[in-house]
Amino acid sequence: AAGGSMPELFTSLIATFQESEVGFVAIVGSAVFNVLFVIAVCAIFAKDVLTLTWWPLFRDCCFYLIALCTVAIVFAGSSKNKIEWWEAILLLLEYFGYCTFMKFNSKIHRWIEKKFTGVKV
Repeated sequence: AAGGSMPELFTSLIATFQESEVGFVAIVGSAVFNVLFVIAVCAIFAKDVLTLTWWPLFRDCCFYLIALCTVAIVFAGSSKNKIEWWEAILLLLEYFGYCTFMKFNSKIHRWIEKKFTGVKV
């Protein structure tokens, strides 16, 4: 994940000091690249068949949707072209929330599977 995000990190870092508006585009573009290209390359070079379930896609899409909405609100927020300290803390808290969620991912997945097993949609 870090290798796939490094181009985004440096693009955003350079854009920050040059006061460019490339930040949002770099974030979305990098995420699309990570989802499509990095996962595809991993699947191509895997020695065994990769079994995919609904859970990682559902989990990551939910977090990605929340993060994109928050970033859009921050960019259109109270001060144009400037991120306030509270906006930065909000984004950082979302990141730590995701990391915490991932720490308990298997437990949460088992709980959801147990809770919704047999539920017809």
